[in-house]
Amino acid sequence: MSKTPSEPVFVLGWREAVGLPEWQIRGIKAKVDTGARTSSLHVEGLEVLSDRRVRFHVVRHRGDEKPFEVTAKVHRIARVRPSTGEAENRYVVRTRMRIGPIERVIEISLVSREAMLCRMLVGRNALPAGTVVDPHLRYVHGLPLRRRRRQRKKKSVLASTSTSESAGSTGSS
Repeated sequence: MSKTPSEPVFVLGWREAVGLPEWQIRGIKAKVDTGARTSSLHVEGLEVLSDRRVRFHVVRHRGDEKPFEVTAKVHRIARVRPSTGEAENRYVVRTRMRIGPIERVIEISLVSREAMLCRMLVGRNALPAGTVVDPHLRYVHGLPLRRRRRQRKKKSVLASTSTSESAGSTGSS
């Protein structure tokens, strides 16, 4: 079925900041990958509990000293074939995802993405119909938390540098 011009188009960059509001997590650096069917999330300390639940820690970025502890119901166990090519079983949970103005319930497989730059991969099933991923854009809908802090720090350093420079010049020649 082809897309009609009247349908809205939602544009994403190939990398976006993602929130998982049910778990009170904001600003995860995520790679948007339309080649992947299911989304995946880097977790540590995965523990299987009773009643088809799992407990795990979500680490938003490298060096994050405060991981988020989450307990979630297992939606299913999926056989996934990652980029390494070797199939593996993964726990899949469901939660609400937010990218910019879009919020929807998605499935997320729990895995170690420690070697990856992005702690989350957003697969095509998580994207609403009419989504276009522009490979030339990044963070169309806002920066991840760590980047925001760095930018604020840069701005404050620049502001203090320009303030000290202007205070140091007397205007006399």
